[in-house]
Amino acid sequence: MGRVGWMFAAALIGGVQGAAAHAADAVPAIVGDAIPASLTGVPGDPVRGRVLVVGRQAGLCLLCHSGPFDEERQQGTLAPDLAGAGARWTEGQLRLRLVAPRRVFPDSIMPSYLATDGRVRVAAPWQGRPLLDPQQIEDVVALLLTLRDPR
Repeated sequence: MGRVGWMFAAALIGGVQGAAAHAADAVPAIVGDAIPASLTGVPGDPVRGRVLVVGRQAGLCLLCHSGPFDEERQQGTLAPDLAGAGARWTEGQLRLRLVAPRRVFPDSIMPSYLATDGRVRVAAPWQGRPLLDPQQIEDVVALLLTLRDPR
């Protein structure tokens, strides 16, 4: 799939946030460049996180990202490679990137996986609900923390 196709698909699955979207969303406490506290108080499960990252039903991470996921042949090239993510960023920094990516990268096409406000062109299954629930976000963070080796 070409770049335009990937961008169109990303818009369909999660919507592209408007400029004011992150201001309206309830964001957990941000300290510096991170959300240090767990969203649930329950540790994430990297096995469940891998299912979400690799799967084409919920997280859809590999639509834009690539990573050390040999079971998935088609991986994206629009966003940073996830290999080595756990060595590049702290747990809190990863959490912020999933909850409020535009706070880190204002021009990001990555949707907030927790917000429901300000999204446009949202597919019916995701209207009025976050793309991932808080525990699923913790599971993805747990997986990303295990990815210590760059390619």
